[in-house]
Amino acid sequence: MTASTSMRQAGATVELKVVRWKRHGHDRLYANLPDGAAAGWADCKTGRITVLLGAHRDAVMAVLRQHLPGTAEAPTPEAPAPTPMLPPLTPDDDLAVNSPGTLLQSQVTATSAGLMTRAVARVLGRPTAGDSWRRGMTGERRVGAELERLRRHGWRVLHSIPLPRDVDLDHLLIGPGGVFSVNTKHHLRKTVWVGDDAVKVNHGPPAPYARKSRAEAKRVQRVLERYCDFSVPVDPVLVFVGVTELKVVATQLTVRVYREREVSALAPLTGVLTADEVERIYAVARHRRAWLTA
Repeated sequence: MTASTSMRQAGATVELKVVRWKRHGHDRLYANLPDGAAAGWADCKTGRITVLLGAHRDAVMAVLRQHLPGTAEAPTPEAPAPTPMLPPLTPDDDLAVNSPGTLLQSQVTATSAGLMTRAVARVLGRPTAGDSWRRGMTGERRVGAELERLRRHGWRVLHSIPLPRDVDLDHLLIGPGGVFSVNTKHHLRKTVWVGDDAVKVNHGPPAPYARKSRAEAKRVQRVLERYCDFSVPVDPVLVFVGVTELKVVATQLTVRVYREREVSALAPLTGVLTADEVERIYAVARHRRAWLTA
């Protein structure tokens, strides 16, 4: 069906040609200007009208209603909810002061055996309370020192971000190349094998490191996007400390994997965030209250 109709709008005559278009399961009536540009269209199945050129809204509505009685204009999308605001940052809420391993330090202090007990256990080759916490803290400090080197390349770094349920985010790296949630694993003098979705230490059973790193990155993304008015993609990173061998055989790995000294490979990445976006994300990420419901 093709029909031409002249409509008077705001003192001027607008000539619109109504053309029926049926393809890919759609059935529409288009109201086109003389040059062929579509000013609007009506869905013949639902009776809804969508105006494409606001300057010709009245003419489009009138002509399409003539050819398709009972149509209604598509509702205007609701305005998005305003971006929530964090309260002014106070020294107590500023996570920028956290050093690597801050949360683990308290665990080490609470669970460590005495100096003599640790010395005897070392001689006997036995573990003591607090050893695993101490290893984790050492690993976070070593990786944290490597990440700090990236500051001179325009990156922002945060360490030991507290999350609900007494866990923390080891490190968060924010810069021109994007946002990276960094998870540290300290396996001294051990071999690590990394597949697409499994990590094995000393040929042991699969560990869920990759899956947990991805979940952590999504958790971080939700927090940052809640307080930023733009999309904030977050990439997960696994950094292994003290290993004798790191073998990555994955073909579709969605987590970046490095030894501690290799995180410098992130330094030259650019083109993802502007300088203003980096500062906005950093302002949110350093605020303790942003993470209370993470």
